Amino acid sequence: MKISTKGRYALRLMIDLAQQDTAGYIPLRDISKRQEISAKYLEQIVVQLARAGFVISTRGAQGGYQLARHPSTYTVGDILRITEGSLAPVACLENEPVRCARAADCATLGFWQGLKAAIDQYVDSVTLEELVSRDALPAQPV
Repeated sequence: MKISTKGRYALRLMIDLAQQDTAGYIPLRDISKRQEISAKYLEQIVVQLARAGFVISTRGAQGGYQLARHPSTYTVGDILRITEGSLAPVACLENEPVRCARAADCATLGFWQGLKAAIDQYVDSVTLEELVSRDALPAQPV
């Protein structure tokens, strides 16, 4: 599994909004400058986040974006699934129940299910609020 640029940038955009949480609506061009990401690319990402109800927007001179909820209510998994879709490591686990014709005879299915559970558990255990306060997350051993 590899997280795409879109998923990584969505996470950076959400962290930026969380860091500016008390500043009201934040113009996308300001986020673009701070994060060094193309405003056009961020527009595509923010549309997905807005559709999912993660950010709200307003137009006009004081327009921009802000989080729809408190940063503690968003998990990394929530954010990544909006831009990445399923985080399953193999295609046969993208939909539950597994519909593969070989599932009953598959020697590796249990392994893939365990890996998916570990990925889901980890990304769903880290909140946006925790990412904003970087010290809250210890580096994981390699």
